[in-house]
Amino acid sequence: LAMVCCPKSIRTHCRKCKVHQEHKVSQYKTGAARLLAQGKRRYDRKMQGFGGQKKPIFHKKAKITKKISLKLTCTECKNSAMRCIGRTKNFILGAPPGKGKKGEALQY
Repeated sequence: LAMVCCPKSIRTHCRKCKVHQEHKVSQYKTGAARLLAQGKRRYDRKMQGFGGQKKPIFHKKAKITKKISLKLTCTECKNSAMRCIGRTKNFILGAPPGKGKKGEALQY
């Protein structure tokens, strides 16, 4: 897809309330990596010392887009759910469909 416009609130089913409620929409963002996670400790242990780079560094990047995930938060019970909308080059949150030029942020 070229460009996706998504409203800031959606009325959809809430698993906790068991009825349709208004949900606040936000774009999912990856949190900071933990330094004490098992994979990071193993990687650091293997990398220390002499002998150069021991793990491969990925260079053959093929994808030009990232998958967009939305975080839906219920306004009644504050329960949150994730919804993946797939790959897109441009994603605008809170824009009416068909408004704005490609790659342009909207002014309200």
